Amino acid sequence: MRKQAVYLIMGISIVAVVVVVLIALYLPGPRIENILALYKHDAQYNSLTIRYPLNETLFPPEIVPPTFHWEDANSTSDTWLITIKFRDDDKRMNPVRNSKRGENAGQKAKISNGMNFLVQETQWTPEPTQWEDIKKRSLENHAIITILGVNRWGRGKILSAGQISFKTSKDQVGAPLFYREVNLPFIDAVKDPSQIRWRFGAVSSQKQPPIVLEKLPVCGNCHSFSADGGILAMDVDYANNKGSYVITQIAEQMLLAPSDIITWSDYRKEDGQQTFGLLSQISPDGNFVLSTVNDESVFVPKQDLSFSQLFFPIKGILVVYNRQMRTYKSLPGASDTQYVQSNPAWSPDGKYIVFARAKAYKLKNVSGPRTVLLSPQQCKEFLEEGKQFLFDLYRIPFNDGKGGKPEPIEGASNNGMSNFFAKYSPDGKWIIFCKAKSYMLLQPDSELYIIPAEGGQARRLRCNTIRMNSWHSFSPNGKWLVFSSKANSAYTQLFLTHIDEQGRSTPPVLLEHFTEPDRAANIPEFVNIKPNAIKRIREQFIDDISYLRAADEFLKADDFTGAERQCRKALELNPKNTTVHFTLGVALTHQEKLDEAIRHFSEAISLEPGYVDAHYSLGQAMARQGKSDEAIRHFSAVLRLNPDH
Repeated sequence: MRKQAVYLIMGISIVAVVVVVLIALYLPGPRIENILALYKHDAQYNSLTIRYPLNETLFPPEIVPPTFHWEDANSTSDTWLITIKFRDDDKRMNPVRNSKRGENAGQKAKISNGMNFLVQETQWTPEPTQWEDIKKRSLENHAIITILGVNRWGRGKILSAGQISFKTSKDQVGAPLFYREVNLPFIDAVKDPSQIRWRFGAVSSQKQPPIVLEKLPVCGNCHSFSADGGILAMDVDYANNKGSYVITQIAEQMLLAPSDIITWSDYRKEDGQQTFGLLSQISPDGNFVLSTVNDESVFVPKQDLSFSQLFFPIKGILVVYNRQMRTYKSLPGASDTQYVQSNPAWSPDGKYIVFARAKAYKLKNVSGPRTVLLSPQQCKEFLEEGKQFLFDLYRIPFNDGKGGKPEPIEGASNNGMSNFFAKYSPDGKWIIFCKAKSYMLLQPDSELYIIPAEGGQARRLRCNTIRMNSWHSFSPNGKWLVFSSKANSAYTQLFLTHIDEQGRSTPPVLLEHFTEPDRAANIPEFVNIKPNAIKRIREQFIDDISYLRAADEFLKADDFTGAERQCRKALELNPKNTTVHFTLGVALTHQEKLDEAIRHFSEAISLEPGYVDAHYSLGQAMARQGKSDEAIRHFSAVLRLNPDH
């Protein structure tokens, strides 16, 4: 009897569940006109916060449909009514659409004009045709978007409400963006630069901008363009030289050839001082390039995925390269070795240079040959002891390369902060720069400020997000600024803001489809050309030395399979490269592939009989295999070649 009762209760429960499910599936949901009839503008509702876009956002006229996001403080809300009111609402009535299963599809909003949508998740993306209508009706006029939270079962009650306004600008962006995508953490990009890629496209593109350059086995960095968009210049590693720089003409199909490459190491080559060349910039007319040379930097990987490197120069002077004369000269006023002078920016007419300056510094824990990447221990004073390093912005006349007296810029110097990355507006009226508590580049607290070009009171831009704002660039018409931010993710995204005649900015507009979720976008630059002017960029300068450099970086990171892979690519290009055979032998030894390692050490010795390190490594490998006589023979060769080994 008890079992029967249990079975009866179970049966009733199952039936009840089925009934509930059927009701949920087939019971008509909330009706738009009913919700609108209940809504009272001055009533108190639970908070619904619209996270994106922000209040008073100004969209460019060619922007693609954004995704609206919100958070509802009432956990019982499961359906939301989105209503958009326009200034012309008394002139027309718009169709209603639901996002799920077409409930109420085709209804007319009988109580409220405007656009109305029912959705069952806390985000909504207008369809392209809807968005075009929204932009047209909000052109230079505020549109009010109200989102109301309700429950399918709780008829007759509005649970939450939130509201913002936005407009569409009459000012077009008018130019495509060229930018870089980097895999994180940054040490992975250093070990394998081939994962870095560059995209080029317009904000009006419905699809993600296409990749135009990828799979470089060497690092490429800090690109810039001439004012007319006719010349691209970019740091590249070439022929075992970290100071190499490519300057080339823009075309649909571009080749980065050895003939296009210069090296900053050619500046005072007789001094024998190694130069990496940092944060170079081509002049507006394309005739000159400025870079920091004779440089040293703090460049150390960190564990934090969002900010996986600390980088800033601590030594260096500005040198100008004259493309017509093919000469390198230091720039007076920015060549004082007592200071580090870095990230120069040209005024639009090319007459002035603004750069970041600080007292030069020597690391306490670094000695011996210079390397690109440093260890945390070598940068202990900054990573552990909290030492600050502050930059001020200075200006000098370019004066055809003759320079002049450096003057600190009011509002961007001597303010107890680090000031860097100055950018002139195209009309020369404003300078926008970054300000942070210390250092340069990837700083969580970096924010964008604007000052008059001649200096003055600095104003914080309204577009700043909550975390890292940097890498900014003006559109050629001066109406829009693009910048990078980590507001939403460890992977940097691109944002736009409008800049008006008074230098005021608007809340940030996310270019949400510009990047992959596993790539950080940086160095965005507007280019004064058509969106299809660059279709593909290919390199013609990669050689065996380039792959050897990549293999060395893998070895430093104890990634021996990666080093092996790069060495094999190098040998495909040059089977007689002695150092590659030796490096491959080292990588194979660490993987316990001793027989193959011995073959490559032996090949290195065959090509260069006096190769001490190859004899030593071959002797070690022979000893590990128990071949004592062979090991002794190679160790003896080491002592014969270098008695002090």
